[in-house]
Amino acid sequence: MTTNKKGLYLLLGISLITQATTSLIGGIIGFGPFTDTDNIPAAMTNIADNIGRFYTGIFLQIITALVIIALAAVLYQAGKHISKTAAIIAMGFYMFEVVIVVFDQMVIYGITEVSRQFAISGDTELIDIAKILFSVRDFGGAIAMIPFGLGAILFYYLIMKVGVIPKWLGIWGLITVPFILVGWSLTAFGVSVPFALYIPYVPWEWVAGIYILIKGISSKSKTVQNHGATT
Repeated sequence: MTTNKKGLYLLLGISLITQATTSLIGGIIGFGPFTDTDNIPAAMTNIADNIGRFYTGIFLQIITALVIIALAAVLYQAGKHISKTAAIIAMGFYMFEVVIVVFDQMVIYGITEVSRQFAISGDTELIDIAKILFSVRDFGGAIAMIPFGLGAILFYYLIMKVGVIPKWLGIWGLITVPFILVGWSLTAFGVSVPFALYIPYVPWEWVAGIYILIKGISSKSKTVQNHGATT
């Protein structure tokens, strides 16, 4: 294994773990389970009372978008040896996801500002604006999973074939990502999908990231050992 390949593994492992972590934390502390869109005035009051938390959530999701760009570049480098065309298409899907994620955060920022104004003025006309923004945000958050799912299927297949991840880990990703793709696509258009559908995929990025990271670290140690033995 060359030094470049070791660095690729380390960067890929770190990117997967970071992206999964910032996305989860950003979603939980921002527009996660604490925002009830069935009661818009209450949600707006909650946002206004916890404005710093929601700004932090926006910041973490922007970080997530930046990490996705790095992740796409590293996955492309890892997978292009199997099919450069497929790797380019997959990277394009990830870039499209980034655009949607960033736009979604802009909408969320708009919601926080409308909520803050509502808390100050009590203007009920702001509730209708918030309803529209919430709808756009929900649609954007769900629709972003479509390019992610399509890109992930291609990338996971490529890195499995090239040997970056073992077959069992690749099959796990390839089987569970379509649940994300189909489930969020239905959610985007108003179909209620139970969260349990997504649970089989949830730990994949951490498991894959840790596996690839350990693989990169251990292979580096082995190279140093072998070099010492040779000299």
